Amino acid sequence: MPAIQVLPELLISQIAAGEVVERPASVVKELLENSIDSGASEIQVSLTEGGAKRIQVHDDGAGIAREELPLALARHATSKIASLEDLEAVGTMGFRGEALASIAAVARLVLSTRTREAQHAWLVRAEGEHLHPPEPAVRAAGTTVTVEDLYFNTPARRKFLRTEATEFGHCEETFRRIALAHPERAFTLKHNGRVSAHLKAQPLGERVAALLGVDFGASSLRVEAQAGTLHLAGLAGGPQAARARADSQYFFVNGRYVRDRLLAHAAREAYADQLHGDRQPAYVLALEIDPRLVDVNVHPAKTEVRFRDARGVHQFVFHAVKRALSPGAAQAPVAYAAFAPAAQASAFQSALQIAQPVAAYQSFMAAALQPTPSYEAAGLRTAPSYETAPDAVPPLGYALAQLHGIYILAQNAAGLVLVDMHAAHERIVYERLKNSLDAGAMPRQPLLVPAVFQAEALDVATADEQRAALEAIGFEITSSGPNALAVRAVPSALVGGDVAALARQVLADLREFGASQALATRRDELLSGMACHGAVRANRALSVPEMNALLREMEATERSGSCNHGRPTWYQLTLADLDKLFLRGR
Repeated sequence: MPAIQVLPELLISQIAAGEVVERPASVVKELLENSIDSGASEIQVSLTEGGAKRIQVHDDGAGIAREELPLALARHATSKIASLEDLEAVGTMGFRGEALASIAAVARLVLSTRTREAQHAWLVRAEGEHLHPPEPAVRAAGTTVTVEDLYFNTPARRKFLRTEATEFGHCEETFRRIALAHPERAFTLKHNGRVSAHLKAQPLGERVAALLGVDFGASSLRVEAQAGTLHLAGLAGGPQAARARADSQYFFVNGRYVRDRLLAHAAREAYADQLHGDRQPAYVLALEIDPRLVDVNVHPAKTEVRFRDARGVHQFVFHAVKRALSPGAAQAPVAYAAFAPAAQASAFQSALQIAQPVAAYQSFMAAALQPTPSYEAAGLRTAPSYETAPDAVPPLGYALAQLHGIYILAQNAAGLVLVDMHAAHERIVYERLKNSLDAGAMPRQPLLVPAVFQAEALDVATADEQRAALEAIGFEITSSGPNALAVRAVPSALVGGDVAALARQVLADLREFGASQALATRRDELLSGMACHGAVRANRALSVPEMNALLREMEATERSGSCNHGRPTWYQLTLADLDKLFLRGR
């Protein structure tokens, strides 16, 4: 067996670089974090060939003194911590003192810097184990780090780099994460001499719109919550912003982008009532916490954290995001004003000179507030009376007509409201079912004439075996022969729906997942499917009173801005929007 020996310093640095410098994007991350820690207000990133050939990060930060330059490239040398107490309360992006040394071990590095007090700048070069002495240079206050020929001395590592486009994509994502975490700073990204992104210092809403798109910003809701030393702020994308992949989820802890299962689970649970299946939420959330209550020294990449009170943090994030996603039904996204023109946003707050006489509204609203037999049979309820003065029009307004048996057209103070009646009623029924099940008292309605339908032997067996589970969710289903079932009672909220289809769907869920899982981890999906079958169907004609009652139900129901599948239930066309369509004012 070979004798134990001390490894050469260069090999030690190259081993460390394997953890810190995984690819060009890792270099970009470390250099950007150093610029953030230096207090820079403007940071420029320039890449060549996806960063494999050249990476340069230029900032206007505090700079490094000439006598500290050799230490800046030494391993485990840092100005950010000096004791165990400092390590347990890290408040900076970097702190391990490994980044520059690790990068220099596997690339050609040039560091040019100047403090605000210095008469001129200083420059130092490093290539692998070779560190040249500092030499005078010319530049303004700040620091520029240039990294060329990554892995020039470790060709085996260089072979693992992907195509230029792939490596640039990773660098761009790293740039995006840090730019989102620090909207108060200006950033520029160039690739092969071409500007890819130029961001001025701006509010978070504008930064999100610039990096993730105006559509994401316009469909997002502002998150703001405080509990002791915990503070959560940011934007939670509505159901319309959901993606097939979890590639638009940005969580920051004390300004640092993290990939944390606990935080991701808390956010996902907050969306449980709005997203089902494989749809992934989109959000930009920043958690501020006492540094002593979170450990960021879990991995050299610093993207993992560990909380001292993990359960408390989970519950805080869960409830904060859930509250943000559950505003009043007719409330437009809070972040809307950050992305819409001022005139358009103010239209939501101004009263409208209603074209139709108030008396006309008073006449049909008097009838609208009276329940109708067909409406009650569909499971819809009327709401309390509203004032009919122009300045007291309810958020979703008053129904005007029904379009193709699918959409409700209504007029409110801002203009025209379009409502998908099936999607809206589906959300109302779902929330009603969920509240009843949570209360342990699911109201059910016996059917005067049982609904009998042909069923497979497995369905008949499931109805018999899962009788208790069926009763818990408001169903009474009994055998009516070897290949038939009879539905004798359904949840009151589902009266008027397709009883046979509803029963088949519930039995299929119970058979596939079992009663305990269906009523626990898959409860929301089960109730969502029930609500879909029980909601009013397309091409069903609604009277004006029925349409108005549905609008009032929407206003009283949480999360009614989207259906159970994440689709919007209503859309606002302001007078400004309509004027644009008809070129008014030109």
